[in-house]
Amino acid sequence: MQTIPKNLVALGFDQRFQQNITLKNTDEFEIARVTVVQKNSYVISDGESDVFAELIGKMLYSAESSLDYPTVGDWVLAQFHNQRTFALIHDLLPRISLLKRKTPGNTIDFQLIAANIDTALIIQSLDEDFNLRRLERYLAMVSNGGVQPVVGLSKSDLVSSEQISHRTDEIKASMPHLEIIPFSNLNEEWEQIRDWLHSGRTYCLLGSSGVGKTMLLNNLIGDSVFAVKEVRTKDGKGRHATTSRQLIQLESGAMIIDTPGMRELGIFSVEAGIEATFPEIVTLARSCKFKDCTHVHETDCAVLEALETGQLSENRYRNYQKMMKESAYYEMSYVEKRRKDKEQGKFYKQVMQHKKNRK
Repeated sequence: MQTIPKNLVALGFDQRFQQNITLKNTDEFEIARVTVVQKNSYVISDGESDVFAELIGKMLYSAESSLDYPTVGDWVLAQFHNQRTFALIHDLLPRISLLKRKTPGNTIDFQLIAANIDTALIIQSLDEDFNLRRLERYLAMVSNGGVQPVVGLSKSDLVSSEQISHRTDEIKASMPHLEIIPFSNLNEEWEQIRDWLHSGRTYCLLGSSGVGKTMLLNNLIGDSVFAVKEVRTKDGKGRHATTSRQLIQLESGAMIIDTPGMRELGIFSVEAGIEATFPEIVTLARSCKFKDCTHVHETDCAVLEALETGQLSENRYRNYQKMMKESAYYEMSYVEKRRKDKEQGKFYKQVMQHKKNRK
């Protein structure tokens, strides 16, 4: 197997990706990583320079869904032109992980967040913005994407040590193996996150607006590169400081992807992630009388029995059911949308062929 160039190793390229590359690919194209996505254009890096790039027509017109387009963190095969000031992306390398959510609003489709992430740092504020149910949604999305989740509890300077312990215990009660890092961006506590990041690994910052992601990123970079928006005093809600996704390499060699704050976190096709987030319910379900038990009204349902006895948290149970129903509904809607799109595409092709034959 070929030795991986140092410039690619520095960007996180390793044996996991190299095994999907053939000599023919590398003879004709160069390997690069997507660092910025802006609508229909990209910035890619070969580890030595950042270059604006676009997709070739074949990639644009053969894509069956948004999943076929590059996102931040993707590895691509590209050709560089104009003295390496511009590039064309010809293909995507297989992903080892992918974070995605439902597109905001009524549209039934995926929105890609980031690819090839090793660890996602899900940030929750320790003040009144703390929301355990929202955290469970992030955990389901991250686990389903094949990414290791870690929770960062920000604004520790605003609460007492007793409150920090209470929040930590609250999370650990149902997710005992989850790593949790309380910190503040306003004192030296954020440095423990800097020390926790490893060279050659890729991390992603996730969380709602106003929880301190951008301030943390500025601390990690060592400069106020990104604008920090204040939390509105009238309703306590933050505004987006980050407006696009981008991959940044820190001096330590770690790669970190900042993402816009998510006011809406719709999920679908994440059943595996939901099960990983609610392991106690999965364990209980194995004792249900019926294999296809929905845990809603069936007799001899171990989940409902645990709910009645207090063994299972009612809030956890309700969020589990809500997320399972939402995921299934959006997945069915997406399948139906894809079916209609294909039928419409087939109809258009028939019409065009008919016009061509008449000439």
